[in-house]
Amino acid sequence: MAEHEHTDAAVEPFLPFALPDIDDAEIDAVVACLRSGWVTTGPTARQFEHDFAAYLHAHAFADGVAGSGKPDGADAGAELHAISVNSATAGLHLALEGLGIGPGDEVIVPTMTFTATAEVVRYLGAQPVLVDVDPEHMNIALDAVEAAITARTRAIMPVHYAGLACDMAPLLALARRHGLRVIEDAAHAFPTRYDGRLVGTLDSDATVFSFYANKTMTTGEGGMVVTRDPELARRVRLMRIHGISQDAFNRYVSRTPAWFYEVVAAGFKYNLTDIAAAIGIQQLRKIDRFARRREVLARRYDEGLAGLPLRLPARAAGGDTHAWHLYVVRLQPGAALGRDALIQALSQRGIGTSVHFIPLHRHPYWRDACGQAAAGFPVAEACFDSMLTLPLYTRMSDADQDRVIRVLRELLA
Repeated sequence: MAEHEHTDAAVEPFLPFALPDIDDAEIDAVVACLRSGWVTTGPTARQFEHDFAAYLHAHAFADGVAGSGKPDGADAGAELHAISVNSATAGLHLALEGLGIGPGDEVIVPTMTFTATAEVVRYLGAQPVLVDVDPEHMNIALDAVEAAITARTRAIMPVHYAGLACDMAPLLALARRHGLRVIEDAAHAFPTRYDGRLVGTLDSDATVFSFYANKTMTTGEGGMVVTRDPELARRVRLMRIHGISQDAFNRYVSRTPAWFYEVVAAGFKYNLTDIAAAIGIQQLRKIDRFARRREVLARRYDEGLAGLPLRLPARAAGGDTHAWHLYVVRLQPGAALGRDALIQALSQRGIGTSVHFIPLHRHPYWRDACGQAAAGFPVAEACFDSMLTLPLYTRMSDADQDRVIRVLRELLA
């Protein structure tokens, strides 16, 4: 068997768990940007912001019909502000800073997420409070959020895990009852719908998207902050470039002397370059095709893996859509291999996988900083011990996916 596995891995190319889908359109756009002489934040970044906000506005409601995901009192017609940044981490930091989160405050965060979701809270001297997730979707658990609210709680940061939306209506209602801010970590969730409404157009204070290399669309590194709050948008724009009163584009293309600017806050260096934005504009034009292909791949996995000792990902409820950033399975009791052994066996057969995520409370820093023991996260603990992420990306062929399914059936059937 070992010889057979070695032969397969040597003949068949390695399949990564993720791969960006970039072609000549992105390459030509980057070359044009380089030839333009403007490569940092400038006209292309502004165009990307405009196009992204326009996409959200045009696709806000499925078939133009609002579902119950439109919260009471939400002004769905208010202008959407989209502010490009150099990472979703930067966007989350700017959103929290713009909402006034600071020392002594608490922000509720799911433990099943990447470290960035919690670390931005620490940037501001505030305390992340980790909570468990629900066993079906691995999204933040509403009852755990409610139990974690204290007099110091200022905000909740739900994470739309793997591309499936959290149940936002009760979460937003809970936040309103307690006067809390809501910042959606939508790094996995473009384009995702909740009750017919596109994530990014809900009634949270801000939504932050990621365009990292393995996301549903990419700029290499990059992100976008979306909000309907004009004051928050103004603050994010100000703070992403050193807290100066004019951005570099305005100062350097002005036809009149514009050398004067004022530093009005101790800001950050979080702007997105025009080179990255040029890629983003082209990726955005393909996002609907990307989403359709991811949905096809997810359904093919559902069919091909049926009957194996695997818990397959939850599908979106009626009126919702899943972005399928990740396809995460969980080994069931009695499987022939444990999670770690299965990952190793797949690697030997030339198939890449990952684990999303090692829960934050298991990491030394967060264990010590938050002082929350593993016993407080029974669902996340059980999920982590059995989970792995299978390859899923738009450049993946049916034959590539059939190979993954075939090997899993050989190893687990």
